[in-house]
Amino acid sequence: MTDGEETPDADESAGDESGAGDGTAANATGGTAIRRDRFSGGPARGFMSSLAADRRIFAADLQVDRAHVVMLAEQGIIDDENAAAILDALADIEAAGHGELPEAEDVHEAVETAVIQRVGPEGGRMHTARSRNDEVATCIRYRLREDLLAVAEATVALREALVEVASEHAETVMPGYTHLQPAQPTTVAHYLCSYEGGVARDTERLLDAYDRVNRSPLGAAAFAGTPFDVDRERTAELLGFAGVAENSMDASATRDFLVEVTAALANLATTLSGLAEDVIVMASKGHVELADEYSSTSSIMPQKKNPDTLELVRGRSGDATAGLNGLLTNLKGQPRAYNRDLQRAGRHAWDAIDSVTESVEVAAGAVTTAEWPVETLRDAAGEGFSTATGVADLLAMAGMPFRTAHEVVAEAAETLGPEENAPDYETLDAVCADIVGEPLSQFVDREAVEDALYPVQSVAMRDSRGGPAPEAVTEALDTAQQRLDDDGAALAERQDALAAAAAELDSEVESYV
Repeated sequence: MTDGEETPDADESAGDESGAGDGTAANATGGTAIRRDRFSGGPARGFMSSLAADRRIFAADLQVDRAHVVMLAEQGIIDDENAAAILDALADIEAAGHGELPEAEDVHEAVETAVIQRVGPEGGRMHTARSRNDEVATCIRYRLREDLLAVAEATVALREALVEVASEHAETVMPGYTHLQPAQPTTVAHYLCSYEGGVARDTERLLDAYDRVNRSPLGAAAFAGTPFDVDRERTAELLGFAGVAENSMDASATRDFLVEVTAALANLATTLSGLAEDVIVMASKGHVELADEYSSTSSIMPQKKNPDTLELVRGRSGDATAGLNGLLTNLKGQPRAYNRDLQRAGRHAWDAIDSVTESVEVAAGAVTTAEWPVETLRDAAGEGFSTATGVADLLAMAGMPFRTAHEVVAEAAETLGPEENAPDYETLDAVCADIVGEPLSQFVDREAVEDALYPVQSVAMRDSRGGPAPEAVTEALDTAQQRLDDDGAALAERQDALAAAAAELDSEVESYV
């Protein structure tokens, strides 16, 4: 039950309205551990089953079962002998694999049935003091943590690629655009750093979401808690959760953590789509050349080199945004506490994770292996009088009101022929005299004006914090590297915590078997 209560799907298994009993009445030979012969047949059984989709949380379910059984034994709710038999059966089920599970509504029921088949009715004690509702909620969070760290790690790798390439091109001038029209010259490093900053925020969102996912619902039962003396903190510890989801109804029913994760993924996908679109457009102008490994050709036009991988990155952004919309639609209007609708909730997050993680990895590879033609970019950087703002700024810095300087440069731009990228000094001087009544030399030296007309010098002027001047970009790259180091450490800390918890759980299990 991927997430549900009575049945489910890799997103939410079925669910468990049956509550939290000891399960000893389960019939291992007729029906399943939960339904037995009642409600065991009929055409709706397959429709309600999530067993195939639950493959994703199969390993998570086994770990949740182990932690729960260890806790039950430690609390004296079941004896050590039964705990050992159940844990041994779980190891056998794990070795056999998901494909060998008996037919059931969901993976949770299938595993419990398989345990009872191996151990006998006493195997049903594994479900004491829990419901499939808190079980599936825990399984989803358990697996989601792994996926979240994987995609966050991919974003860090992409940022490392962007920083690496940017460091090589701090002085490579390129055209900058607004409205897809030449605007101001910038550098390849400045451009790539703009996306590093965006992806850095995506990393932050993913890690922030992780910390809310990392709360254990186990022990909440169906939604109203349990009369058994369970230790929720202990199962949280064994499963590597930072703590428990407190309110039992909220713990079992909420899926807001899925919304948060999917929203973060949708934002990341949008960031990637913008990067992909930029590189696709630049490739069409010859401003960047993708490696053959990230390109394709036409089936009929042999001269073509198409940026197919990045077009798919752009296209896949719809997977995450559609997933977010689908998830919100699924959850909208559901009453507390558990409803079978939840069986369909998790798939939206899983699909978004899979699609976006691949997109991040492809984007990183495409950027790292691309060639940035320095001369071509430098020649294109001055197109469309892109240095106009720099000239206006120069005049304003010399004392001319900026709006007057803007008018001078704008009128000079109107004199340009179709093949001209910038007016010469004489034209600017004549326009200045006409508008202001004084020559340019009254404000600024000719050499300074002529320097400002060239892209390299224009970029060098823009040395404000976060600007494209090489010195400013170098500082930005240092800051980006520090952020990368911090995020890498944060990732490692979370990964180490999960590994330590897994090792502790293995040790506890071994003490019984």
